Amino acid sequence: MADAMTRPAVSPFLEPGLRTKPRSLAILQLSRDNLLPIYLQEASGEHDGYAEGAVVNTRYGSFPHSTMLNVPWGSQIRASKVDTGSRGRKRKRGPKDDASRDDAEENQPETADNNDTEATGVKQAVADDSGFIHVLPPTPELWTQSLPHRTQVVYTPDYSYILHRIRARPGSTIIEAGAGSGSFTHASVRAVYNGYPSSAEDRKGKVFSFEYHEERYHKMKKELTDHNLDGLVHLTHRDVYNGGFLIDGKSPEADAIFLDLPKPWEALPHLSRRKAQTQAKEGEDTATEWVSPLNPKRAVHICTFSPCIEQVTRTVSAMRRLGWVDIDMVEIANRKLHTIRDRVGLHYQTDRGVNVSPHDVEEALDRLAEIEERVREQAARPRGAGEDGAEDADTVMKNGDEAAKKDNDKTSAEQPPFQTPWVDGRLITKGEPEIKTHTSYLVFAVLPREWTEEDEAAAFAKYPCGKEKAVVGSIDKQTRKKERREQLQKIGDRKARRKERAEKIAEAVE
Repeated sequence: MADAMTRPAVSPFLEPGLRTKPRSLAILQLSRDNLLPIYLQEASGEHDGYAEGAVVNTRYGSFPHSTMLNVPWGSQIRASKVDTGSRGRKRKRGPKDDASRDDAEENQPETADNNDTEATGVKQAVADDSGFIHVLPPTPELWTQSLPHRTQVVYTPDYSYILHRIRARPGSTIIEAGAGSGSFTHASVRAVYNGYPSSAEDRKGKVFSFEYHEERYHKMKKELTDHNLDGLVHLTHRDVYNGGFLIDGKSPEADAIFLDLPKPWEALPHLSRRKAQTQAKEGEDTATEWVSPLNPKRAVHICTFSPCIEQVTRTVSAMRRLGWVDIDMVEIANRKLHTIRDRVGLHYQTDRGVNVSPHDVEEALDRLAEIEERVREQAARPRGAGEDGAEDADTVMKNGDEAAKKDNDKTSAEQPPFQTPWVDGRLITKGEPEIKTHTSYLVFAVLPREWTEEDEAAAFAKYPCGKEKAVVGSIDKQTRKKERREQLQKIGDRKARRKERAEKIAEAVE
C-alpha cells in the first residue's frame, strides 16, 4: 500500500491513458500544422471573466476546458457559445449590472443545468456551430511542433535518426549537452524509459541533461516538473566545457551521448576513458584518480549536432586524437509526401480542388462535339435586330439563359452517380511545396571499451581457445586433405546408391 502511494505520477508523454484528465498536458490541433499545448483545468468557478471556467479562444471559436475533460484522446471538440467581449478583462460590476443579473436569474427556468450552475458556480457550456478542434495526447513529435522555441530545435527527422544511431533503447543512459527547448530531451526519455526508479540504487533508463544558460535552465526545469519527467531526466546548470559531466562527483555511466554545443571539441576531452593530455594543467597532479562519465563495460556511441562544416572539421580532429572510431557524418534532408485523390473531369464544375479538364480522349471529343453543335444552333437561330441592325438586348439575354439552362440539364443528366471523395479519383502523391534542406551536420562515432587482462582472462575462461576440433588452423595440411577425401568418398557413395535405386525403379516399371 505504501509503495502504491509513493509511486510517482507517470508522465502523459509515456502513458497518457485513454481519456483526458485535469491538470494534464494536452495538444489542441487547430489545423494540420497549427498545434496549441494547454494544461487542462477543472471548472471551479468564474475564470478571467468567463462563467464557463477556463476558455481557449481560437479563430475557430471558443472552447471551455470543461468540454475537453474526460473525453477520449483524439475526440473532436465543438466550439461553445461564451461571452468573449471582455477577452479575459475583469471589470467592476455596478448596481445596474447586479440588478440586471438578478432579473435574468429570476426569469430563468428551473432546469438541471441551472441547479448544477448554482451548486458549482460554473455555467454549462452550450455548443456553437462556428468550428471544431481535436484534442490529442502529448507525444515528443507533437511537442516538437508546438513547444515554445528558446533555441534552435532538433526536429523529428533528425532526432529519430540520432536515437537510432546512438542505440538508445529502454534502460540506456544518455548524456545530453545543450538542452535548449527540450525537443530532444522528450524524445530521448521516451526511448530509454523502462519504468521509474524505486530507489537511488535502482538503475533505470535515464537522461542526464546539461544547460549552460540560466534562464533556459529554469524554464526547462519547470517544464520537466509539469510533465512529470523530473524523475527520469536529471537537469544540471553547468558549463560542460570546464565542469565536465559528473553528477556530484560520480559517474553517470552513460551508454550514449548527444552534444548540441557550439564547440563540441572542447567538451570531448571530458568524454574519455582516461584523462586526456589536454586536460592536464600546469602544477596539477596527473596521478590522481580521474572518474570517467562513460559506462566502462560497453562501447559508447556519440552524436554531435553542428550547423557549420568548420565545426565538423574541428570535432572530427578532436575525436581522432581521443581514440574515437567509426567516425561518420550525415545530413538529413526531410521532405513530406501527401497522398491525395486526383479527381479530373468536366462534370466537377462546382467542387473545390478539382482539375476541371477532360478525363480522357472520349470526354474531350464529346465536349468538342457539344460545342460545335451549340455553334451550329446559334448560327441557325434567327436574330432579333433593332432599328440600327443590332441584336436586341432582351433577345440576347433570353437566348443566353436558354442555352445555359440546356447546358446545365445536359451536364446533370450525364453526370455519373455520386461517389464518396475517398474512392473517386486516382491516388497520387505530391511533395510539399517548400523543401526543408539543411538543419545541421550530424557526426557519429564510437568509443570502444577498454580491454584489460582481467577481461581477457574472463573471456578465455568462458570461451577457451586452442582445444577446438575440426577447426581450420588447428590441424595440419595432411589431415585436412584426408578429411576432404573422406567427404568426397561419402558423396560418391550417395550418388552410387541413388543410381542403383533409380535402376531398380526403372526395372520394376518395365
